[in-house]
Amino acid sequence: MGLIDFKHFVNELATLSGQAILPFFRTSIASEDKSRGGAFDPVTEADRASEATMRQLITRTFPTHGIIGEEFGAEREDAEYVWVLDPIDGTRAFISGLPTWGTLIGLNHRGRPVFGMMHQPFTGERFFGDGGSATYRGPGGERKLMTRRCASLKDAVISTTSPKLFAGEELRAYDRVESVARLARYGCDCYAYCMLAAGHIDLVVESGLKPYDIVALIPIIEGAGGIVTSWDGGSAANGGRVVAAGDRRVHAAAVELLSR
Repeated sequence: MGLIDFKHFVNELATLSGQAILPFFRTSIASEDKSRGGAFDPVTEADRASEATMRQLITRTFPTHGIIGEEFGAEREDAEYVWVLDPIDGTRAFISGLPTWGTLIGLNHRGRPVFGMMHQPFTGERFFGDGGSATYRGPGGERKLMTRRCASLKDAVISTTSPKLFAGEELRAYDRVESVARLARYGCDCYAYCMLAAGHIDLVVESGLKPYDIVALIPIIEGAGGIVTSWDGGSAANGGRVVAAGDRRVHAAAVELLSR
């Protein structure tokens, strides 16, 4: 079965998950803290409703496929095809009424990210890619996603969810990169990666990611001409410390500073 067969299905997943989420957005929805005493890590009924909807459709349509999801864990994760789901990436933004969140739908084939979509149902935007190309579809129509050229870190726009999520040597490493960059923006979660793919941001540096935070975004960025790795230049598919860039020159400069 070719990957092209999954594109219509991923769009259906996005539509149904968006229908599950939107009734909760900008309401008095309550959230729970999953952190158990660490940094505030909220989850809402919208997260659970969205993931449950997607898991049901995947299981019904592709019963042999695996699923890894933020809210309901993993099943058949050694399958040839494994769906990697984050129903609301950016729950902090969601409960604050800000539209910088999205649903991440990723697909691994034999452990490698091969298709991904970020869907923002409130703005009606979809960013998707297969590693070879990437596309934006939204209120302004449809266009190809392309990262922009950026020769030097001093000219780069960098983003991270929050510097306060780093600690110790990781914070010092991040500060080395941000101190050189032209501009830094915080709090964008998955939107930062999509703006990188769209050519508006040059670099995203984060730590402590789970696979469901990044798998869907890798084929989008790579399809737009960018690069996503771990801080030491390895695969980012398992999460952890991740650096994404639109230009390989900026990526190389960031990796050098992060690894000092």
